[in-house]
Amino acid sequence: MNTIRPAGPGIPLSRELAGVFARMSGLLLSEETVETSLTLLSSLAHETVPGSCGAGVSVIEGGRRTSAGSTDDRVRDADGLQYELDEGPCLAATAQRELVVVDDLRAERRWPRWTAAVAPLGLHAALSAPLVAGDTTVGAIKVYADHPGAFDTRSRELLVMFSAQAALLVANVQSAERAMRLSEAMRQAVRDRDLVGIAKGVLIGRHGIDEEAALRMLVARSQHDGILLAGAARAVVDSAVRRRRP
Repeated sequence: MNTIRPAGPGIPLSRELAGVFARMSGLLLSEETVETSLTLLSSLAHETVPGSCGAGVSVIEGGRRTSAGSTDDRVRDADGLQYELDEGPCLAATAQRELVVVDDLRAERRWPRWTAAVAPLGLHAALSAPLVAGDTTVGAIKVYADHPGAFDTRSRELLVMFSAQAALLVANVQSAERAMRLSEAMRQAVRDRDLVGIAKGVLIGRHGIDEEAALRMLVARSQHDGILLAGAARAVVDSAVRRRRP
């Protein structure tokens, strides 16, 4: 089976690769989303691995690809076919947590449906490495070539080292994006709470009822209209605003 395990720490970093890692680190200081970061990582992988004609990065959660970045349409199509057919080197690298090598797609027999589907794209070789951050596999990174046997041992070692750093970056960007979503959700929860409070005040003043009865009215309206409590509160507040207009 054409797989090799990630290279050990004895492989020295070239100046070129050290520079690539510095550029990766710069992404963490920017306001990038996961999608944008994956596209930038794809470009860096393409520049870094000799013999590649394109590259792509995919984030996989629960066996499902949630986001992706690629350098061109051929890579995007080849990756898409993997997830559509549920087979291919990218999925194998993710599942096995090791580098997967395809020297010649025309002679490849591990994923017959995928290789047949990808043949018209003119891609003839591939490398795919898992993105492993700690104990978690967050996805895979892959490079393609226009001719068979394009990736030598050095190319494979470079992609393995690249993937180790890329995994940390993807995990960090994911964490930052989740934190931003959580922060926004908390802000929205506060806004909704305040809106419900205002709506209860409107109902108390309008009907001469207590706070508990006002809340029951809001809940009943939300159930009747099939909307969230905040939506019912917004409708009450908006009606009060309209009543005050001359």
